[in-house]
This record gives sequence, C-alpha cells and structure tokens, in this order.
Amino acid sequence: MIYNTSNPLDKANFLLRAKKLAESGKVIELTEKKPRRSLPQNKYLHVLLAYFGTQTGNTLEWVKQQYYKKLVNPDLFIREKEDKYLGKIKVLRSSADLDTSEFSLSVERFRNWASQEAGIYLPSADEYIIIQQMEIEIERNKDYI
Repeated sequence: MIYNTSNPLDKANFLLRAKKLAESGKVIELTEKKPRRSLPQNKYLHVLLAYFGTQTGNTLEWVKQQYYKKLVNPDLFIREKEDKYLGKIKVLRSSADLDTSEFSLSVERFRNWASQEAGIYLPSADEYIIIQQMEIEIERNKDYI
C-alpha cells in the first residue's frame, strides 16, 4: 500500500501498519516513492538526443550512452558494483531511474554542453516550434539514427 506521509491521516495509518508489521516478526520491505518524470519529459529528452545524433552523425543510443550519460552526467549515471568474476565494475544507471530533479539537471547539463562544446542549440521544453522542427529533421533521418 502507498501512503502520503504529508497527509496526517495517511501518516497515522502508515505508523499503525508499520507497528503491526514490525511486531509480526516477518521480513518486510520499505521503499520510498520518488517523483517520476512524465511521458512528455521522456519524449522531450529523446527528441534532444535524436536531434543531436542527426547533427553529429551518431545513433540515438550512442548519444544517450556516450555523451548524455558518460561524458556529461557521469555522477548521475555511472555506478560501481561488485562482480563475482570481474571484481569492481562500472555500470550505467537507467535514465528511467532518475527522479524529476535529477532529470532536469541532466537535461540542462546536456543542453549547455551541446551548445558550448558541439555548437548545437537544443531548445528548452517550452520552445514548441523549434521542437517540432527538430522532430521533422529526426523523421527525415530516422534510417540513420
């Protein structure tokens, strides 16, 4: 069950339920629900990445993995984990795991980097006309990205 602890009634119900479960002697999992990005935010990110790919001759997946995650946002995406045979390895976190504040930060960093380092302007989410033009360009080049 999901409880909103900013709501006094939900908070009281959660505390009662948690106490009862704690007394049960069973194994229990407690998880925090973080705000997730919306579908329009997800679409916006993929338009930016795909458009960048059309401008640089790279695939969407290459841009996402190599530039957006590894180069521009390594602190948000690169994680270390222990592998039984390889020892300590680096893995990439999924962008779906970002909360809304991490998502906003990652996109802002990518937009700034694209402009400063690659000379490619990527519009903010409220620049609808430019985003539509980018989508047309992506559609024209969909076989290559």
